[in-house]
Amino acid sequence: MDQNNTSKLPDIRHTILLNAPISRVWEAVATSEGIAAWFMPNTFQPVEGYEFVLHAGPFGDSPCKVTVLDPPRRLSFHWGKDWTLTFELEEKNNQTEFTLIHGGWTADQVTEFGQPHEVVRGNMDQGWAGMVGKLAEYVRV
Repeated sequence: MDQNNTSKLPDIRHTILLNAPISRVWEAVATSEGIAAWFMPNTFQPVEGYEFVLHAGPFGDSPCKVTVLDPPRRLSFHWGKDWTLTFELEEKNNQTEFTLIHGGWTADQVTEFGQPHEVVRGNMDQGWAGMVGKLAEYVRV
């Protein structure tokens, strides 16, 4: 297929209102321990430019790099060779609106594991729905 004609697929977006103050949610999404509790084991450090690893079980280790760190509102990092993951937090009356954005999806492209983006995107979208639920349980006051 013509690589110049590659089309972007929509970002995966999940927004949820969490029954927790923004400081608690930030700790859950911007510390190594917090990320491990609801997402996956990692070597994350909250430092812009920091390179870390997500331990993705049977898929091995995925290299990552922190690209945006704006406590307690926004964290972004590159994940693997294709993706960007962003966590956005907004305070709403002692609760926190949390939005997860998983971008970098391109039609006719495959992951480093050889799977088409179009297939993986659907699986990841469903997976993120479950992960955001795990985050809600983890931060519940």
